[in-house]
Amino acid sequence: MSAHPPISFAARESKQAVEEGMLFAPKFDEHGLMPAMAVDADTGAPLMLAYMNEQSLKMTLELGQAVYWSRSRNQLWHKGATSGEFQEIIEIRTDCDQDALVLRVKQHGGGCCHTKRPTCFYRVVKAADGEALLEPAA
Repeated sequence: MSAHPPISFAARESKQAVEEGMLFAPKFDEHGLMPAMAVDADTGAPLMLAYMNEQSLKMTLELGQAVYWSRSRNQLWHKGATSGEFQEIIEIRTDCDQDALVLRVKQHGGGCCHTKRPTCFYRVVKAADGEALLEPAA
């Protein structure tokens, strides 16, 4: 038996309530997903962008660790469950219309990216040439 009641989200009753109210009423897209940007809680550096569905968002809130929806595998993805590189949730923020999330996380394990880098955002697009990628400045 769970120690906590099941998590439920508020209804999206009006634009005013969603944008100005203090109830969490997430809006998922036509595929049942919303983008979730993970950033380092200490530095603010971007770590990764993934997607959450209603179930993964509820699991994230319950576990205190990031759980995403893998679009490529079409299944839940508890970040770090197999790699040990899990993301401890420090804070979750939602935007004005509650259809995107920023997860402030403490990254545990060797790194965030499947390439074994600390972040998935390890290249910079060269502004003058849309085809060129650069290593980011330190």
